[in-house]
Formats: sequence, C-alpha cells, structure tokens
Amino acid sequence: MENRLNMEWLKGFDPVIDKNSKVLILGSFPSVKSREQGFYYGNKQNRMWKVLENATKKTVPNDALQRREFLLENNIAMWDVVKECKIIGSSDSDIKEENSVAVDFDKVLNEYDNIKLIICNGKKAHEIFIRFNPDKSAICLPSTSSANGRFNMKVWVDALEKVLK
Repeated sequence: MENRLNMEWLKGFDPVIDKNSKVLILGSFPSVKSREQGFYYGNKQNRMWKVLENATKKTVPNDALQRREFLLENNIAMWDVVKECKIIGSSDSDIKEENSVAVDFDKVLNEYDNIKLIICNGKKAHEIFIRFNPDKSAICLPSTSSANGRFNMKVWVDALEKVLK
C-alpha cells in the first residue's frame, strides 16, 4: 500500500495557448504516464488525441513538441485546472482541496480573450474549475480516459467542430 503521508508536491504542465486559441480544454492534473512523457495525455489509451483527430480531420503527431504545434495550429489551448498537488498515481479522487492549488483563470482568460469555449475533460476537472471560477462558464464532457466506460466521441467532436470551423 502506498504511503499517502509521504506524497510530494508535483507541478503540472505549463499551458499550451496563444492569442489565436478558440477552445480551451482543461483536464484535472497530468497522469503518471503524462508526467513521464512531459506532455498532456501521454497515456496511449487516453482518447484525447483521437478526439482531436476526428474534430480537425488531421493526423496528430506522436512527438510532444509536434503535438504542441498541432494544438496551436488548430486554435486549441490545453491546460489543467490544478497547477500543483500532492498525488500518488493518476487518480482524480486523490485531488482534494487541502492538497492542491488550482489555476487562477482570471488573468489567463483576460489575456487570451479569443477563447470561445472552455471544455472540462471529466467531472473532476469541471468540479474544480467551477469551485474556483464560479463566474466563468465551462461545459463538462465525458472524460477521455480509457477507464471511462461512458465516453462519447460524438459529443466531443460536435462541441469542438462548432467552435473550430
């Protein structure tokens, strides 16, 4: 059994965003696989990159730097709602208010005012986003995690296509 008393503070990734970004996709916090690879949605079983391929009708590269470029070229921003936290493994259930620091989105959304849609990837990301940003609007879509049996590709693609066209 993992010792939860010895959890270390981990920092999330910097945002992928620029002045042309129209959609901001927010996860909760990088998974172990993502942390190992140093970029968002690093677990090959996660469906995020397939979602983006379907929505943009373009092939997503495998390399992290090229994925970053892909996101920006397609006006997609990506970040997590938790800036840093104490966590073992990848479970969102370990992210609690007392062991995490949420991102302050006020400055970000004022600076990047071309964002038309904020999508939270799953319930935990949405819960944290709304708790710390009650005056902001975001939609909650089913998590792209392979552990989510209720994932729905169509709702993701439909939401993205409306804004990215």
